[in-house]
This record gives sequence, C-alpha cells and structure tokens, in this order.
Amino acid sequence: MQKEFKEKQQLAQEIVYSFLPQEEGLQKSCLMAMNYSVKAPGKRLRPLLMMETYRMFHGEFPNKVLEHFMAALEFIHTYSLVHDDLPAMDNDEYRRGRKTTHIVYGHAMGILAGDALLNYAYETAIGSLFEPLADAERIGMAMKVLSEKAGIFGMVGGQVVDVENEGNPLSMEQLDFIYRLKTSALLECAMMIGAILAGATKKQVDEIEAIARNIGIAFQIQDDILDITSTTEVLGKPVGSDEKNQKMTYAVLKGVEQSAKDVEKLSRQAVEKLHEMKLEDEFVSELLLSLIHRKK
Repeated sequence: MQKEFKEKQQLAQEIVYSFLPQEEGLQKSCLMAMNYSVKAPGKRLRPLLMMETYRMFHGEFPNKVLEHFMAALEFIHTYSLVHDDLPAMDNDEYRRGRKTTHIVYGHAMGILAGDALLNYAYETAIGSLFEPLADAERIGMAMKVLSEKAGIFGMVGGQVVDVENEGNPLSMEQLDFIYRLKTSALLECAMMIGAILAGATKKQVDEIEAIARNIGIAFQIQDDILDITSTTEVLGKPVGSDEKNQKMTYAVLKGVEQSAKDVEKLSRQAVEKLHEMKLEDEFVSELLLSLIHRKK
C-alpha cells in the first residue's frame, strides 16, 4: 500500500506542478510566492482522491480534462492555507515543515499570492474546455461543484463561522457545520468531480458526496488530535495552535480518546458505503482507512 500510495502521490504532484505558471514578468515576485506555496511538501490528497475516484468509475487514466481540475483544486486548497497562516487568521510561521508564504515574501504578498492562486485555479479549470474530446456538459457540472464547494456555501463559509467564534464555546451542531464546510467541502469536491468527469449518475455523485463528507470530518478531527498530541517536528507546523487561538475543537469538546474512536467510525462508514455502491477498490479503501493512523 505504502509503495503504491507514494507512486500515485508522486503522479498527482507531477500533474499539479505541470500547471504552475512561469516565474517571469513584472509580477514575478507574486508568481514566485504562488509556486513556493504550492511546492510545499504535502499529501496531495485532494488531487489523488479525484484521480482515484475517476478511475473507480471509468477505469482508465490519464485524462487531460481531469488533470486541469486536479491542479485547480490543489491551487484552491493551497490558497486557503496561505491565507489561514496570515497574522489576521492563525498567525503561523511554519507550514509543512518550512516557513509560511507571508514570512518569506511578506504579509502583502501572502495576501496577493493567495488571491492569485484562487483566480489561477479557475483559469486552469476553464482551460479543460480546450482539451481534445472535452465534454462541455460534464465540465460545466464540475465547475459548478468546484465553485460552490470552495465558496461561501462551502470552505469559505466554514472559515467564516470558525473565525467569528474563536474563543467562544461551540455546540456540536456549530462544530459539525464548521468541519463539514471548512474541511469536508474540498474533499467532497475532489471525489465528486472525479465521479462527474468519469460519467457517474447523479445518484452516484450524491453517494460519493456523502462518503467524502465522512472522510472530511474524520480528517479534521484527526487534525485536532494531532494538534494536541503531536510535535512540531513530526507535524511540520506548530502544535498547540488551537489552544493558542482559543479555538474550540472536536478533540477539546469530546476528548482525545473519544475523538479517535469517532475518526475510526467515520472512516469505516465511508468504506462500507463504497462497498454498498459496489465500487470495491482496495487502494481507495486502504487510503481512506489510513486517515485514522496518520501522524501528520
């Protein structure tokens, strides 16, 4: 599993990197900051899940249209991290084991690099229309998912509620809302687009969305646990950020032990739903279950 994961992760990363802009022109400093941000070491989980979901339904890869969306989603994910690290948000100096974008390039360029990555993501996705044999209807559906899951009714909406409630007690309902939108939305986006571009039915796409929602919530709860139990060296970013920013998290509300049980439960439910769809895929099942064991 580990060898296959590394190979697929490397392929996903190479695809994302192939869409990075050239560092030239009078706006070169911003382009450098964009590329620096994207090239920070990462799991490439979202483009990987998109690729593997496509393969589950279609059976064949590569697909140039899909590659545009793999890169676009990773650019959106990266922009959100760049802005999360800013002083007005989490105020973190390290991300994925190295200095954050605003520390290296300055606060203003951190903001601009995030803005540029978000817009460049849509430029990249729209470029899929010009690939041979592009299916405009499927691309339109994928664009709708990409924009909704990244926006105010998706990731940004979750961030709004998260920021507004820093230091305040949260109900489980509020916490679930934040996790569902802030983290789950982009994972849902990845798997839904993979299914859409592979020609899945609406019912199948809806089922994939529900599976990805479980994965996303489990992923965020595990993040909370690691913020309490891990170290900066292992995690690649400062631990204790949630406590520093007076954030109420799942692990604080329910405790580390119960949170770990919930992560396992949610992950296994996602795999069971995949099996019910008769989309048995050993690699994807193991990948989803590995989320409960990850250390960073």
